[in-house]
Amino acid sequence: MLTIDCPFCGPRPETEFGYGGQAHVAYPEDPHALTDEEWAQYLFYRDNPKGAFAERWVHSAGCRKWFNAVRDTRTYEFAQTSPVSAPRPDLISKGA
Repeated sequence: MLTIDCPFCGPRPETEFGYGGQAHVAYPEDPHALTDEEWAQYLFYRDNPKGAFAERWVHSAGCRKWFNAVRDTRTYEFAQTSPVSAPRPDLISKGA
């Protein structure tokens, strides 16, 4: 079983967490001004890289807090976790 290090509670089994998608996606400044195509782009299109990827997770069976994580999409290894308020990490993918 995969272990995820909650920045608030410490290491816990993956079954306690929920995936929240790509982290650091900025909400549009004026969503009413977007075309349907631009709104669809914001809602449905996300990066899908091989290697290090910034994601949002929630500790749903623990503290119930959201946090950011950097996970390698090839190996599922978590490189780091941090509170949502932490600055965006500089992602350097090894061997990509």
